[in-house]
Amino acid sequence: MKVQKGFNSDITVRGQKYHVQTEDWGLQNPFLVSRIFCNGAVMKTIKTPYDTVLRLGSTQSEEAIKLALRRQHSTIIDTLMAGGTP
Repeated sequence: MKVQKGFNSDITVRGQKYHVQTEDWGLQNPFLVSRIFCNGAVMKTIKTPYDTVLRLGSTQSEEAIKLALRRQHSTIIDTLMAGGTP
């Protein structure tokens, strides 16, 4: 299974600029990790272990990781845009 490409987004909420970065750390460190940056500093880190997004024995693991990566990134952006804290 190969490491999935991550996502990077710049958003502005009520005049405040944020950068959201989500990446797959791969099988050696099986986590999906998102970081929210504000003014260059990490505001928050969100780590999701593979075992919460993969079913044991699944042959669709790459697709599941890709979908979970996209979902995690989108959820963080949606939460920020709604004025919440992820």
